[in-house]
Amino acid sequence: MTYLMRFLACLVLLFAIPQAAHAAWLEASSAHFIVYADDSEKHIRRFAGELERYHAAMAFLVNQSSRDPSPSGRVTIFVVKNDREVRRLYGEGSRYISGFYIPRAGGSIAVVPRIKLKRGEIDMSMLALLHEYAHHFLISNSRFPMPRWYSEGSAEFFASASFGSDGSVMLGRPATHRGPELFLARDVRVGDLIDSDAYEKKKRSGYDAYYGKSWLLFHFLTFSAERKGQLKLYLRRMSEGKSSRDAGLEAFGDFHRLEKDLDSYLVRRKLNVLKFPTNLLKLKPILVRTLRDGEAAMMPVRIRSRRGVNEEQAAELKNDARRIAALYPYDPAVLTALAEAEYDSGNPNRAILAADRALAIDPGQKNAYVQKGFALFQLAAGAVADPDEGRAEAYKRARKPFLALNKLENDHPLPLIFYYRSFIELGQTPSKLAIEGLEWASELAPFDLGLKVSVAIQQLRDGRTADARRTLIPVAYNPHGRELAQKAREIIDQIDSGETISGGFEMLDLPKIDDADEEDEQRRLAH
Repeated sequence: MTYLMRFLACLVLLFAIPQAAHAAWLEASSAHFIVYADDSEKHIRRFAGELERYHAAMAFLVNQSSRDPSPSGRVTIFVVKNDREVRRLYGEGSRYISGFYIPRAGGSIAVVPRIKLKRGEIDMSMLALLHEYAHHFLISNSRFPMPRWYSEGSAEFFASASFGSDGSVMLGRPATHRGPELFLARDVRVGDLIDSDAYEKKKRSGYDAYYGKSWLLFHFLTFSAERKGQLKLYLRRMSEGKSSRDAGLEAFGDFHRLEKDLDSYLVRRKLNVLKFPTNLLKLKPILVRTLRDGEAAMMPVRIRSRRGVNEEQAAELKNDARRIAALYPYDPAVLTALAEAEYDSGNPNRAILAADRALAIDPGQKNAYVQKGFALFQLAAGAVADPDEGRAEAYKRARKPFLALNKLENDHPLPLIFYYRSFIELGQTPSKLAIEGLEWASELAPFDLGLKVSVAIQQLRDGRTADARRTLIPVAYNPHGRELAQKAREIIDQIDSGETISGGFEMLDLPKIDDADEEDEQRRLAH
């Protein structure tokens, strides 16, 4: 056999050997999550399955009802290439970011790098995701504002999880990632942990053991036989209106004794954990599909749009979206992403055109209704609205995409929000139906603080002061509420002092739909 013949024979053999399956963009759809990843089907299915098992274990523990969220109430998780890509998407202040979560009515998202799934201790990216989902889950299932130490301690408790090959889940494992800070970082005394005002007065720049100590206190109070029932008593006293410090003194007793007990607990050789066998976890099927070529090409644009863009980024993203749409002009998902990019870049008419083209091909493209509705609201509010039509008619037309979306998904919060907004932007008194719809939207998306503020504003306008106070409580004491929390506390103080609320709340107005409260625990998780 000549050299050429041998070469050709080897070449034929090479092509005859099955090649390793090339990963493609996939979508895994489950009861509580939608996951997008450029990955193998086996990996994305296992990843989505572990997330569902994690949710099921928490739901079992808090005795949550089995009612699944509306499709838009699920968390969308974008799995990107690596940590560098996560930081690029996060933007300024991302040095220590290993993943982030943005809560929004109608579209909460998380962005994480590709996660290494393994038995036993999970990797840091998975830990960050589980921590953020614990916040999402607990806020969604409690109307009571949690003090900061409790919020972070419980999130750390749940996120310290592991997934067994038999389908079981463990929660409350030792938070070994907090070991260095508990032993080496500046200590936070338990009294300061419980009394947030005292902590803020003593807080200095630099890293301390706040998160680790919060986990330790929550873990100790959860499992300690000697202190059984104290954590429930503490929360009950806070729900009755007592401060965290006063509730803590009544429930836990002397803080110095509690400090000593925690020190002893920290050095124990063994700690209790919660194990949930697979028969306790009620799971539903996970559907996995491969994205079409056009959808896959548009994924980087879609992720950046959902993350949120500034004016410069929007202009750049619009060009990318147009280029891809030119290659896939009949893909409804591509056209929907184009509509979003056009809207973000200040082109409402082109957004409407792209959305209409998408809906003509696939009337089930929910985000196309959203983007068309956004664009029509923008046109109705601005000078570009047809003067012959009148603003009332312009807003009537702007409602139509949201009404259509409401028929597709009755519990999607955005149609309820924008129906209400149409009255406000016209300077009209909202109807009873519109107000009830806004309040129900907040029930559907309790993690959206801006939406709660909008509800409270309307309740104050209606003279429902007590209702407004109840609505503002979770905002006022949310550890990540920032300016919204501060303003909510000011209004509550006015209410409690008997002052007349006469317009100071107007400055809050209705939140923009793209506003997001970006939580920053991820930086601490990465240290």
